[in-house]
Amino acid sequence: MEQYKLGEMESRFAELIWENAPIASGELAKLCEKAFDWKRTTAYTMLKRLCERGLFANENGTVTVRMEKEEFEAVQGERFIKETFAGSLPRFLAAFSRRNKLSEKEIAELKKLIEEYEA
Repeated sequence: MEQYKLGEMESRFAELIWENAPIASGELAKLCEKAFDWKRTTAYTMLKRLCERGLFANENGTVTVRMEKEEFEAVQGERFIKETFAGSLPRFLAAFSRRNKLSEKEIAELKKLIEEYEA
C-alpha cells in the first residue's frame, strides 16, 4: 500500500492528470509549467514515478488513468483506518462522530450503505 502514499506535490500532480486525462505528455508538461512552475524534466520525472506506482500510464506519448481517483481515495481511506484504528470501521466512526455530529443525510447514507452491503 505504500506505493499509493503521495506527498503534497505528487497529490497535486495526480489531481491535474485526473482532471485532464487522457492527455498528451507534452501538453501535461505545459500544464505543469503553468500550475507549478516546473521544468519539463520535473514533470516527466514525476509522471514516471506515478506510472511506476500504477496510478497512470504513459504510452506512445499519451497519459492515461490506470487507477481512478475514487479507487485511489478508497485505498487511502482503507490504509488510514487500518493504520490508525486497527482496521476497525466502527472505531473510526465512533471517533469521528464524537467531534463531528452526523447530519440526518449522512446517517441515511450510512444506513443505505449498510443495507446494500447486507443484500
